[in-house]
Amino acid sequence: MKQYMNKALKMVCFAALAASFAACSDFFEQESDHVIYADHNHLNNATDTIYSVTGIMNKLQAIGDRTILLGELRGDLVDVSSYASSDLRDVALFNIGDDNEYNNPTDYYAIINNCNYFIAYADTALKNNRNEYIFRKEYAAVKAYRAWTYLQLALNYGSVPFVTEPILSKAASEADYPKYNIEQICNYFISDLAPYATVEYPSYGNIRSHDSRFFYFPIYILLGELNLWAGNYKEAALNYYKYISTRNGTNSSYPISLSQRVRFTNNKWMRPSGMTTVYEDYTAAAELITYIPGDSIPSEGNYSQLRNIFCSTTDNNYEASVLASQALIDLSASQNYCTLNNDAVVYAPKGNTFENYLDGDLRLYGTYEVSKNRTTASGATVDMISNNKYRFGGSPNVHIYRRALVYLHMAEALNRAGYPRFAFEILKNGVNNQQIEKNVIPYYQEDSVWIRQFDFPNTSYEIVVPSVYDSQGSATYNTMGIHSRGSGWASLDTLYVMPDDSTLTGSARLDYQIEAVEDLILDEDALEMSFEGYRFYDLMRVALRRGDPSYLANKIYARRGADNEATMRSLITVDLTDTRNWYMNWNDKIGLGY
Repeated sequence: MKQYMNKALKMVCFAALAASFAACSDFFEQESDHVIYADHNHLNNATDTIYSVTGIMNKLQAIGDRTILLGELRGDLVDVSSYASSDLRDVALFNIGDDNEYNNPTDYYAIINNCNYFIAYADTALKNNRNEYIFRKEYAAVKAYRAWTYLQLALNYGSVPFVTEPILSKAASEADYPKYNIEQICNYFISDLAPYATVEYPSYGNIRSHDSRFFYFPIYILLGELNLWAGNYKEAALNYYKYISTRNGTNSSYPISLSQRVRFTNNKWMRPSGMTTVYEDYTAAAELITYIPGDSIPSEGNYSQLRNIFCSTTDNNYEASVLASQALIDLSASQNYCTLNNDAVVYAPKGNTFENYLDGDLRLYGTYEVSKNRTTASGATVDMISNNKYRFGGSPNVHIYRRALVYLHMAEALNRAGYPRFAFEILKNGVNNQQIEKNVIPYYQEDSVWIRQFDFPNTSYEIVVPSVYDSQGSATYNTMGIHSRGSGWASLDTLYVMPDDSTLTGSARLDYQIEAVEDLILDEDALEMSFEGYRFYDLMRVALRRGDPSYLANKIYARRGADNEATMRSLITVDLTDTRNWYMNWNDKIGLGY
C-alpha cells in the first residue's frame, strides 16, 4: 500500500511557529509532511484525484491502532498485562501525558488539512465525455474522511480547534480558530454530509491486493453515528437502516447471518471455523464494511501492532499486552445459552471448566483463548494469548465498521427514539416485516407510519425457525437476533425477555423499558464488539445521555471484578465521575483541561 501511496506525497512544509492558546500552528511541526497537493493548487485530472485520495488514506494509517486502543483500553472489557508498555498502561489508567505515543493530535490534523485542501481545490464542476462529474465520488469520500476524523478528535479531546479551510501559510496557521465540542462537531457534519449520502464510492479496484471498497466510511453510517451522538435518535435509526437497505444496491438486503455462531447440540459443542473472525472478502454477505489499510511489513512505517498487542507472538516473545478483563469474563458467563435437544428447549450447563470460557455466551470462547506453559526465549513460562479478532490471517488492516455494529447502533437509536420493543426484536428474534407487524406496531400504533419506513421484506429477511434449521441443517434462513450469535437460540429463550414493569403506566413505564433495554444493548455491544475499540465511547455516550457519570466510572472501576474495585480506584488516580477526566489534553493546546 505504502509504495503506491508514496507517489502522492508531494508536500508543503510549514515553518515552526511560536505556541499560542487557540492557534493551530502547534499542530504543524517544523518541516512536517502535512499537505498533499497537486501542482498550481488545483485538482482537475484523474491522476491528481487518485494520488490525493490514496494519500489521505496513507495519513489515516497513523491513527489506526490508537483508534482501537483508545476506545478499548479505557473501557471495562480489557485489562493490561505486566508486559504492557508504560504508554499502554497509562492509557488504561487515564494517566495520558503529553509524550504518550497515543496522544498526538497532529496526526489527526494532518488528515484534516489534507481533506480541507482536497475539498477546497477539487474541480467539482468538471465532467467527463459521458457528462459525469469526475470528482464527485472522491469529493464525498474525502468529506467522509474529514467528518470521521473530527469525530475521533472530539471523542478523545472533548473540545478541539475547528478548521475547514486548508492551512497553507504561516498567517493561516497563526490564526485563531473556534473550538468545537462533540455536539457542535456532529451538527456541522450532519449538514455537511447529508447531500452526499447516496453518492457511490470511488472505484479503484484492488490496491496491493486490498479491495478498495473497504477503504471508505459510508456516509449513511457516519450520519447515523453523528446523529446518535447528537441525540437525534429517529434520524440516526433511519440513517443506519438506509445503509442496511442499500449496502448491496437499491432496495437490497443485508441481514444478520446465521454463519457465525457456536452451537451446543446433542450434548456436544459445535464451533464453526472462524466464528469470530471478520474476513476481508468483499461480498454481499460480508460482515466487514470499512477498514484502514495498513502496511504489510514493519519497515514500511505504518505497520499495525494490534496483533502483537492483543496476542502472544514471536515478535513480543509470547507476552501479550492486552487481556480480557474479569468484567468481560463475568458478563459472558452470566448469559444463558439456549438450544434445542430432540425438539426440547434446554439450557447448556454452567460451570464448564474443561475449556476456556465455555460458559454462558460463547463469543468470548470463540474469540479468546489462553494456553498454559509457553516457554519464552528468556526461559520464562507464560500464558499464550490467542485473540482471533487479531490473530487469524495476519491482516495488516485496522477494522472500523462491520455489520453487527450497524444493527446494534440502530437498535440503540430506535430504543432512545421511544421504541424499545423494536430495539429488543433486533436482539432477540431479528427483524422482518412480519415480525415488525406482530411484535412492534401493536405497541406504537400512533407511530405506525414512521415505523413502517423500516422495510425488511419477508422474502429477503427470512427469520430462522430453529427446529427446522437444526433438523435439516439448512442454510435457507438468513436472519436471527444478534444475541443468538453467542447465546444459542435467543428466540426460544424464555429467560431473555422484553423488560417491563406492569406496575408502571404511561411515560414512567416507557422510561423504564427504554433504560432496561439500553442496558441489554450495552451488554450485547460488549459481547459482540469486545476488543474492537468501541466500549469506552459506548459507556461515555450512555453516561452523558443519562446525566450519570458514575454509570461509566463504576463499570471501569469494576473491570477486574467486583472484589477488586478498591484496587482499580487506587490505580486510577483521577476521578472518573468528573467528565473532564474522560478526555485527553495535549501540551496545554487541546482538550477540556485548558
